[in-house]
Amino acid sequence: MGSEVKSLRAGKASISEAYARLDNQGELWLEGAHIAEYPWANRQNHETNRRRKMLMNRREIHKISVRVTERGYTLVPMKLYFRKGYAKLEVGLGRGKKQHDKRASIKEKDVKREIQRQMA
Repeated sequence: MGSEVKSLRAGKASISEAYARLDNQGELWLEGAHIAEYPWANRQNHETNRRRKMLMNRREIHKISVRVTERGYTLVPMKLYFRKGYAKLEVGLGRGKKQHDKRASIKEKDVKREIQRQMA
């Protein structure tokens, strides 16, 4: 929508909580992205946290859908930018950590923190 684009150009967007999801029709949707209301849009303003359809080539969607459904990856938005007047969203494939990986990284952080305390 026009008010969303104006708000994006003003830098009033947050994709930190956002993720992308494939639906049954093979369409890609962005969910959880917060784009603030444009103050001068009056009644035609947009909803801040609505689902937004992402446009992507059919072959790219198929390639991504294979990885998401079979291998258990998650689509994570990385970067939001403008190119030739269009708002673009860079999406990456990510995999969540296993429980034992989380414990190891927490242990590493604790060790580093303890070393910093000893040095100070």
